[in-house]
Amino acid sequence: MTPESIIIIGQQALVVTAMLAAPMLLAALAAGLLIGIFQAATQINEVTLSFIPKLLVLAATLYVGGGWMLKVLIGYSEGLIKSIPQLIG
Repeated sequence: MTPESIIIIGQQALVVTAMLAAPMLLAALAAGLLIGIFQAATQINEVTLSFIPKLLVLAATLYVGGGWMLKVLIGYSEGLIKSIPQLIG
């Protein structure tokens, strides 16, 4: 196992992590922005008002994109497991 192979595995792990986190983070960002605009327009300064809609948006995002996220994670895991013999010797 060379240092280059470890760096490649680490880079792939970071890419997969970013791919899995990006839809959830972008959905939460969009929901927070819309809720913030609504609160600013109506002058409602309730902290808990943004929690439930964000939670619902994240649940919907996970429901819609969960299958794709699982496929990406399984594909990365399978590739990593299959490359173990080459990495060892």
